[in-house]
Amino acid sequence: MIIYIPDTNKFSGPMSAVKPIKRLGQNYLKDKNIIRKIVGVIDPCPDDIILEIGPGTGALTRELYGIPAKYFAVEIDKRVIEDLKFEFKDINLINKSFLDVDLNLITDAEALKVVGNIPYNITSPIIFKLIGARDFIASAVLMVQHEVAKRITAKRGSKDYGILSVILQFMADVQYCFKVSSNVFYPRPKVDSAVIIINFKKDTDTKVNTDLFAQVVKASFGNRRKTLKNSLSNSIFKDYNFNKINLDFNRRAEELSVDEYVFLTLALQKEFDERK
Repeated sequence: MIIYIPDTNKFSGPMSAVKPIKRLGQNYLKDKNIIRKIVGVIDPCPDDIILEIGPGTGALTRELYGIPAKYFAVEIDKRVIEDLKFEFKDINLINKSFLDVDLNLITDAEALKVVGNIPYNITSPIIFKLIGARDFIASAVLMVQHEVAKRITAKRGSKDYGILSVILQFMADVQYCFKVSSNVFYPRPKVDSAVIIINFKKDTDTKVNTDLFAQVVKASFGNRRKTLKNSLSNSIFKDYNFNKINLDFNRRAEELSVDEYVFLTLALQKEFDERK
């Protein structure tokens, strides 16, 4: 949730008394310059349909509202709902957890831009939900935990390269934008954050079963210290014949490129189809 607190640490409006709730992962952003930098990454246009996750007291909303054709906001905190409705008259406000929102009911257009400061404890579920709805999401500009941002944008062979890296980089172009110090939040979190942008691809290989692809990647990284063959042999793919696949299974999962995971998925998919 992004909530701007001026240097005086006081609001003149009714939402000044809103205090962060730990179980909701709320950390209030104090630096308006960071908000402006986020807006610069979002680059809102009149034809956009924006969906904001966790508007809070409307700090980011205030900078974006009025630019896009439609503005949706998903906010779980009931304390700020009425004030958001009062300030932003035409906003489409949904009072529930983002994970419980049916994105298909919002729009079937491809112009949807998702923005938000993502609670650390539900980052992965949110990202996988966005992946599932990628057909009508153009992009997502998210503030996440710095370590998560590094994992998402990691390159093959690095220690941060893993499940999120491979799956997202297959389905999207991802970019690390900038780091955000923990000093600009209240209460101050124990770790820094970072802003990333995810531009979902519309031309991924349609022959690839994306659910199977995710299963293959997760199984491959199931035992990072073991070879790919050992990891897959201790997974749901243990009965598959890896000798028939032209791939070096003596490497570890982090050594394979995204394209090699696509090749592996197609090979396993072919064997699965032959078993039917």
